[in-house]
Amino acid sequence: MSADLEKTIDRIATEVVAKHAIAVDRGEFPTAALTALREAGLLGLTSATAVGGLGQGLRAAALTVERLGRECGSTAMVVCMHYAGTAVIEQLGPEAIRKDIAAGKHLSTLAFSEAGSRSQFWAPVSTATATTSGVALDAQKSWVTSAHHATAYIWSSKPVAAAGPSTLWLVPRDTPGLTHGAAFDGLGLRGNDSGPVAAKAVHLSESARLGADGGGFAIMMELVLPWFNVMNAAASLGLMEKAVSATAAQAAGAGFAHTGTTVADLPTARAFIARMRIRTDMLRGLLLDTIDAIERSRPDAVLRVLEIKAAAGEAATEVTDLAMRVSGGAAFRKEVGVERVFRDARAALVMSPTTDQLYDFIGKAVCGLPLF
Repeated sequence: MSADLEKTIDRIATEVVAKHAIAVDRGEFPTAALTALREAGLLGLTSATAVGGLGQGLRAAALTVERLGRECGSTAMVVCMHYAGTAVIEQLGPEAIRKDIAAGKHLSTLAFSEAGSRSQFWAPVSTATATTSGVALDAQKSWVTSAHHATAYIWSSKPVAAAGPSTLWLVPRDTPGLTHGAAFDGLGLRGNDSGPVAAKAVHLSESARLGADGGGFAIMMELVLPWFNVMNAAASLGLMEKAVSATAAQAAGAGFAHTGTTVADLPTARAFIARMRIRTDMLRGLLLDTIDAIERSRPDAVLRVLEIKAAAGEAATEVTDLAMRVSGGAAFRKEVGVERVFRDARAALVMSPTTDQLYDFIGKAVCGLPLF
């Protein structure tokens, strides 16, 4: 990624994303940030130059999400999901949609998780039934980021006729028969418009299918999982960077009037901040190594993809815990910026694939057992 592109991303993060972060944390969708990203061509960051995009890959997407995550976890997650959906459409979608994404006219997202299979996103229980003119979808999708704002969803279902656990579809948000539940009012990531989407006999043309019938599982594992895990970890890294900087600033500025010293003068506080810095730098190293493993098709690439999200979720939780501890009562004030990242960081632990699921997969991989 060029230095000019990095400067543009940094400017948007500083001037737009940070400005709206508290409002987004109250539940406002990050429209201003997405507008700025669209105007800068960054919604088409990973779209091919042949369709008008910037032609960047996973590394640039991760760095972008990480920089946004330093200012607002919800904004970072919306963009993470958009780039994950774009990766599928770039490989399997129609050229017209690819051009719309490159031009910033299409916001993508994933619709995998379901009430019936919970966080095991790779095993949909929703169906796609053949009709005389296409297929009919029936589903209860439980968590869809940008549910009310995405242009279309990358949607999973059981296959129509083929063997295999799943098939993928491109489903426009305004398709008749789709119903959208209220966005969740939760602990963290409160502005990413995550909520349920249901389908009742939703009609689609066969042309809406992405890849082969029954080929969804391979697409999820080989394309979506690497992109999502890496970018999700990048979002966690951004939250950690924010926690370190906010905690250090708070410690340096919080004084003891009776001694003329600050919290940063306490060896215990400095030790905690040092631990935060080390854990953040360690995660950055693992993230960059994971991207290198994917780009070079290293033999350990699959293991790294599994490791990076699990490591990021644990590290972000630890670092934001320490941020609250060092900052003390001030951490509970929203303007300090610590309690927001503390809440947002928790999502990575339970967002599919969950940390516990990843530990099981990693253990199987290390022991030479099949993952599924």
